[in-house]
Amino acid sequence: MERMGMVEKVALPLLLPNPPPPSQSPSSSPSPPSSKPNSVGVMTPGPSPTPTPIPTSAPPMTTLIHDLNTSSRSRHRVALGKSFDPNRGKPWSPHGLSSSGQQILRTLIRSDSNSLSTHLDDILRPLLDQPNPASDILGIIKALGFNNKCDLAFAVFQWVRTTNHSVPLFNTSAITVIFKILGKAGRVSSAASLLLALQNDGVHIDVYAYTCLINAYSSSGRYRDAVNLFNKMQQDGCNPTLITYNVVLNVYGKMGMPWSNVTALVDSMKSRGISPDLYTYNTLISCCRRGSLYEEAVHLFEQMKLEGFTPDKVTYNALLDVFGKSRRPKEAMQVLREMEANAFSPTIVTYNSLISACAKGGLLEEALQLKTQMLDKGIQPDVFTYTTLLSGFEKAGKDELAIQVFEEMRSVGCKPNICTFNALIKMHGNRGKFAEMMKVFEEIKVCNCSPDIVTWNTLLAVFGQNGMHSQVSGIFKEMKRAGFVPERDTFNTLISAYSRCGSFDQAMAVYKSMLEAGVVPDLSTYNAVLAALARGGLWEQSEKVLAEMKDGRCKPNEMSYSSLLHAYANGKEIERMNAFAEEIYSGSIETHPVLLKTLVLVNSKSDLLMDTERAFLELRRRGISLDITTLNAMLSIYGRKQMVAKANEILNFMHDRGFSPSLTTYNSLMYMYSRSENFQKSEEILREVLEKGMKPDRISYNTVIYAYCRNGRMKEASRLFSEMKDSTLVPDVVTYNTFIATYAGDSMFAEAIDVVRYMIKQGCKPDQNTYNSIVDWYCKLDRRDEANSFVKGLRNLDPHVSKEEENRLLERIVKMWP
Repeated sequence: MERMGMVEKVALPLLLPNPPPPSQSPSSSPSPPSSKPNSVGVMTPGPSPTPTPIPTSAPPMTTLIHDLNTSSRSRHRVALGKSFDPNRGKPWSPHGLSSSGQQILRTLIRSDSNSLSTHLDDILRPLLDQPNPASDILGIIKALGFNNKCDLAFAVFQWVRTTNHSVPLFNTSAITVIFKILGKAGRVSSAASLLLALQNDGVHIDVYAYTCLINAYSSSGRYRDAVNLFNKMQQDGCNPTLITYNVVLNVYGKMGMPWSNVTALVDSMKSRGISPDLYTYNTLISCCRRGSLYEEAVHLFEQMKLEGFTPDKVTYNALLDVFGKSRRPKEAMQVLREMEANAFSPTIVTYNSLISACAKGGLLEEALQLKTQMLDKGIQPDVFTYTTLLSGFEKAGKDELAIQVFEEMRSVGCKPNICTFNALIKMHGNRGKFAEMMKVFEEIKVCNCSPDIVTWNTLLAVFGQNGMHSQVSGIFKEMKRAGFVPERDTFNTLISAYSRCGSFDQAMAVYKSMLEAGVVPDLSTYNAVLAALARGGLWEQSEKVLAEMKDGRCKPNEMSYSSLLHAYANGKEIERMNAFAEEIYSGSIETHPVLLKTLVLVNSKSDLLMDTERAFLELRRRGISLDITTLNAMLSIYGRKQMVAKANEILNFMHDRGFSPSLTTYNSLMYMYSRSENFQKSEEILREVLEKGMKPDRISYNTVIYAYCRNGRMKEASRLFSEMKDSTLVPDVVTYNTFIATYAGDSMFAEAIDVVRYMIKQGCKPDQNTYNSIVDWYCKLDRRDEANSFVKGLRNLDPHVSKEEENRLLERIVKMWP
């Protein structure tokens, strides 16, 4: 009920309003956001005369709240800030500068920068005597920018802006150029402040200057500021150009804006009579990557050809990237064949996209074959190639092969980057090898790298999936202390981490903080929320979220449907789960490998042996590569059913295929043996876990303790209990209940009650099973009076026991003794 209470307070912004027209930008494949975004932008839109502003945050999803409460096409793209530069594409030369301008430029470049502040006026004032001083000023600023003299270029511009003179020195092109120089130097805040100062001076800012500053915001990862400036530009009556739209479309892709917002932007552009160019289509295809919108990408690809555009290398690489993100290696290979048929030779970017597609799709042998093809064609794998392969093997649970990739990478002289270290952190963390994980974290600094936002997000995810709540909160504080500003992926990770720790309220609080910070949710956000709902078995809410995703602006993917299956399983809605499974088998819902693997998981979790085997056989029949999670699910159900031979088949398969057993693998084996005659083998497996440097969890120790208690070996059970506490693991109610039930079953009621007293003293609250086992065994041994006396004196043992609990136990005694 507590979870439902929180969900009722949550507003999921699944339906986003249509945006207005954007701007045009370079860069075919959107780069990742800056790890340390600057402070919020200085542009705050005023009242809007005509255009509708692009949303920078999403409104609440009212439905869910309610339900939870109850030829020009072929023209070349112009580089920003170089529209009128005769030296474009060539080394800068003083062409166009007067002889006096050339002399002044030489003086500026050679002068001591510290003394220029006092002599700048003396150096520049001779320009006033030239016939065309504005042209000289523009040339000098460009030249200083070319020579990486950003501060000096800015000082010259400021001299022009603030010096009193009667000769016109100001050229609007100089504004675009100085914005470009400042943006390139990472001084976007200075450029934004300059824009306000110029407008206060009454200077007209043209579309080229606006577009240049929007692009600078984008390059520095300040995407919301870029969108705000685009809105302000229109409010100021400045109409976007094709370049402006391309820039903003690129920003949308980097922000992960809902696809409907992207298409609304394109519609707005067309309504102004501006036709997309090849760059527009390439950017739109790249926008499909984040949401895994491969169908939309294919449609764009066909549409651009119908419009008369010929796909270029950027187009094919962008399409490959979409298929890679969507885990569709077969389609990616088809793109490669078409690319080669059209005389485009694959590049390192092409192969990396293909390898990524295969690795994410579980086709690791094919990924390795592609690496061999690269070498045969004289293309040397780079750090991205090796890191992608490492991540693929890690995800499949093949740690030894992942380490081999890392060692090969170093042996050929390929220096690891932060992405490589992040993959290693994830690998060790997912296996519970926290000491090794933190060693990698320390090695980052040794290798002259710095942790990025992904590093912190990975640590949050690792601790979250291991249920380590305090570590999640601690890492988040450290991340902020290190100067990193949470962005969408961080919020998504925190939602997932806290829900895995059982802190549903905290997960939803993070979600609300995300909205308040103006961060637009994306598909990953919705999937994180769906996963949180699934863990609570809240299948009705999950269905409503999915329905709004379908009707709204965010297309569900296989992970969305996977969460729905988990919600059904955790909510014990077996009939709904089976009905959904039939839709998957029949093809009514696209039979994605992830969904088949999820069916193995949920059926195993629900103890449905035949259904689990059916899903597993379907995976094998379709030739889908298996992963460690799927194999663990099979091992788990075979272990619970005491099907030792079948369990060994899975183990042998894992060994033969190079899978590294995880803690979940070992826990399943411990469980299987703990219930068998060979119960002592469960401790042997626990020792193997420790020898491998892995950290057993509570389930590991509770399982072995149960094995000994079940067989009356209380001395060994107590030894494991002490070892568990020494390992810093805190015994939980399951641990204590195992001892209590065993003592009560052996008529050792005094010992059982001592355990209850001890657990309360340790801060562990007894549950219904704690007292049920004592009361039940009194009754089974025909000791009804002692059972009644125990309940009536329970408050002396447990001062916090409720009157309702006492009455429940007395009624239980009556039912067991009619």
